[in-house]
Amino acid sequence: MSAAAPAEEPLVLLPGMGCSARLWAGAAPEQALTPRLTEPSLAAQVDRLLDELPPRFVIVGLSLGAVVAMAVTRTAPERVAGLVLLSTNPYGPTEQQLVAWRRERDRLAAGESARELQQDLLPLLLSPASLSRRPDLVETTLAMADDVGETELDAQLRLQATRVDERPGLRAVRCPTLVIAARHDRLCPLDRHAEVVTLVPGGRLQVLERAAHLSPLERPRSVRRLLAGRS
Repeated sequence: MSAAAPAEEPLVLLPGMGCSARLWAGAAPEQALTPRLTEPSLAAQVDRLLDELPPRFVIVGLSLGAVVAMAVTRTAPERVAGLVLLSTNPYGPTEQQLVAWRRERDRLAAGESARELQQDLLPLLLSPASLSRRPDLVETTLAMADDVGETELDAQLRLQATRVDERPGLRAVRCPTLVIAARHDRLCPLDRHAEVVTLVPGGRLQVLERAAHLSPLERPRSVRRLLAGRS
């Protein structure tokens, strides 16, 4: 059984922080559901998704979206037909992360834009090759921040601070699970993904070369094949 469930199960795609549905444009079917991350806490975001999503679904998340996907699976395992995690970290937040997210909220409050914050993060989001040779991907990454906007980004930063250690819940996952790591992801390195796979019974790991944190932008065809259940 592949990590992507049968066709009758809708595909739900959750973006990373500062990302919009553009993240998945070349990497997933057009009919997939692409909810926004708008709530200021993990519990509230999970509750909202469970209220709005169909009774059964395959959930796919990248970065913050993967954190939410793990929490949805932990909270309502009977509703999750498949789980796909990209650019992920199952740990709770560190003090350093909490300070960084608070600083970014302060910058927003002082009048900086979501695009300006995203601009500073570009070296962590895209590979050096994309930064130097793919101005279209750079602009897409910045345009996603425009899509999200300052209010929604502030809520996502608040949500980040409410994350918990998802590792205990991962041991209870029973649906097909695929973990996709990018070789050059500086935010969520390969060992974090490997640890997730060791915790989830039957979990499967795929590593994408020539990609960093936003692998669906840099390797859309590979991600699309993996979501369809083909390596």
